[in-house]
Amino acid sequence: MAAFLRSRRERITPADVGLPAGPRRRTPGLRREEAAQLAFISTEYYTRLEQARGPRPSREVLAGLARALRLSDAERDHLHHLAGAPPGPPPGPSREVRQSILDLLYRLPQAAAIVTSATYEVIAWNDLAAALMEDFSALSRRDRNLVRRVFLGPHPQGRRLYGVSDADEFARSSAQNLHAAAARYPDDPELAELVSELLAGSEEFTRLWASHDVSAESTLCKTFQHPLVGPVTVNCDVLDITDRDQRVVIYTAAPGSPSEEALRLLSVVGTQRMDVPG
Repeated sequence: MAAFLRSRRERITPADVGLPAGPRRRTPGLRREEAAQLAFISTEYYTRLEQARGPRPSREVLAGLARALRLSDAERDHLHHLAGAPPGPPPGPSREVRQSILDLLYRLPQAAAIVTSATYEVIAWNDLAAALMEDFSALSRRDRNLVRRVFLGPHPQGRRLYGVSDADEFARSSAQNLHAAAARYPDDPELAELVSELLAGSEEFTRLWASHDVSAESTLCKTFQHPLVGPVTVNCDVLDITDRDQRVVIYTAAPGSPSEEALRLLSVVGTQRMDVPG
């Protein structure tokens, strides 16, 4: 394990994790104190791990090391096995989005794209998605949950879920899929809290939750009622990331359509509220 940690640390440049290189850096990759800081452990403890003198790390420490050293899924599992703590099933839905998926979102300048977790939390998005739907960066994690929003609001000007045309269909399918997620992650307290909140606050959700219906098919074309540019009709394509239990949702407009022009305008104005006086 000591050799594996050292080899992974030395392959990461400071720029990879947003740290300055500095003029006198002689160590290839990160310094030990930098890796320790990123993993939220002491430099002394990290040094002992690399020198094969440290105690067996806990699962929490292993998770911090995997995050700090930017390990792939296979490398993370390998680290767990080296530490004598084989990885078990995740306690809750993953919220970590692979860098390749984040890169994909930003390489789609003419498409609005988001990534959602198994509980419908928006965990990544590109600029056009923020302009079309909402500035997710200005929201708390709680308020970025789409299933909470569709059932509990807010619904400005009576627009449910950003005024999207299939909001009722989304409500039905999201309740059904959340039922399945609760079965996959029975020990996740956040998911249990979300379900309890929805059952207490929405009669519609309570009815759908009790129905145990099979999930409906997703709508492939929908229209957003945007407060600035009006109706925006888009195709909706969903890519499943099965190993993370996540989904990439991509919204594109037909070439040459008024909706394509609307998306182009939104890509320019971004999340500015030009309909509100300054």
